[in-house]
Amino acid sequence: MKKFLNNIDTLLDESLQGFAKAHSDIIQLHTHPTVVTRNTATSTNKVTLVSGGGSGHEPLHTGFVGKGMLDAACPGQVFTSPTPDQMITAVELVENGGGVLFIVKNYAGDVMNFEIASEMIACPFETILVDDDVSLPKTHSTGRRGVAGTLIVEKIVGAAAERGMNLADCKVLGDKVNQMTASMGVALNCCTVPALGKPTFELANDEMEMGVGIHGERGHETLKLQPATKIVKQIAQAIDEDLKPKKGQKALLHINGLGATPLMELHLIYDLAAQYWENKGIEICRSLVGNYTTSLDMVGCSITLTLLDEEMMQMWDAPVNTASLRKGC
Repeated sequence: MKKFLNNIDTLLDESLQGFAKAHSDIIQLHTHPTVVTRNTATSTNKVTLVSGGGSGHEPLHTGFVGKGMLDAACPGQVFTSPTPDQMITAVELVENGGGVLFIVKNYAGDVMNFEIASEMIACPFETILVDDDVSLPKTHSTGRRGVAGTLIVEKIVGAAAERGMNLADCKVLGDKVNQMTASMGVALNCCTVPALGKPTFELANDEMEMGVGIHGERGHETLKLQPATKIVKQIAQAIDEDLKPKKGQKALLHINGLGATPLMELHLIYDLAAQYWENKGIEICRSLVGNYTTSLDMVGCSITLTLLDEEMMQMWDAPVNTASLRKGC
């Protein structure tokens, strides 16, 4: 294993220190417990958005703290849920009279710890549980995982909260975005968790893993490596069967790199996926391509489609100023 680090045990702390220095105009780092908050002041009674999860998915979630998105993020250790005291501290630091909206990816540890924290805060709260990964069936014992669609929820609901939407309506909007979003990932090579020192699973040079998670989990099927057109078609068909978009429907297409895939390849995937849905009469009117919800150094990508209505498009287009997503500010 070759990685830029001094000590595995201090890697996250040192990384966060660098992140805070690089983006001191947007965020502030708090320690003991670790929380990242936005620097810009918010209006009284604005709904507060708090999210978080294991590190290793950067820029999710810390990179999306700022005006128009999250008010605070709680980073856990690599692929490990943050602790309830981080979430409680985040609420104490940023809640401003409008209540708290937790945005939680559907993983057992995240769900459990956010639930514990919610029982220990005094202000009103709601929770959006993101479960956009269609590689798992809806009947899966723990439900579907939250993956790259989490960013879409955070951006749209973040804009709504910034504009003064109340807690109940932000919750309704976030649930709608989640229901209109579907994702699936594929890996050509797995990631290496620093503490483990080796890939979490192995693939031969002529193999790929379909339906991977973002924590180095295997997918639902190991296949022979195929041309990009066939890979995209298989993923797009699964998403299409889940969302069932109608002809003329507007949509956002997000191609997400899992950490070690060049933009040259990600844009190829975007072109193929856009062609797939455009040939079905779907209007791809919004796009996002790049590394946004990663899995350390995994070679792979995910495809996310979000069906849009006018409200969702307005919120997607609204100004945002974070370390990793900036528009109109």
